[in-house]
Amino acid sequence: MNMLTVVEPYIAYGYPNLKTVKEMIYKRGYGKVNKDRLPLTDNTIIENALGKHDIICIEDLIHEIYTVGPAFKEASNFLWPFKLSSPKGGFIQK
Repeated sequence: MNMLTVVEPYIAYGYPNLKTVKEMIYKRGYGKVNKDRLPLTDNTIIENALGKHDIICIEDLIHEIYTVGPAFKEASNFLWPFKLSSPKGGFIQK
């Protein structure tokens, strides 16, 4: 139980809001195209990969992820896992 209190400041839990999902996908979103990691800079990347599921732009992708729509599985498989960085001030030893 003591380990949970140590890592609590570094763990986020609960449901994300729309603003958080949007910021994460815009800032750190990469798509998986032919097993390559491509940044989501252009809507044509999304349209070519997910167009058959009526997801043609980044806003459609965000909506599908946030609302867990009918093509959620394909949309989440298209997104590359987020790579998060360590805190700017570093970890503080207590």
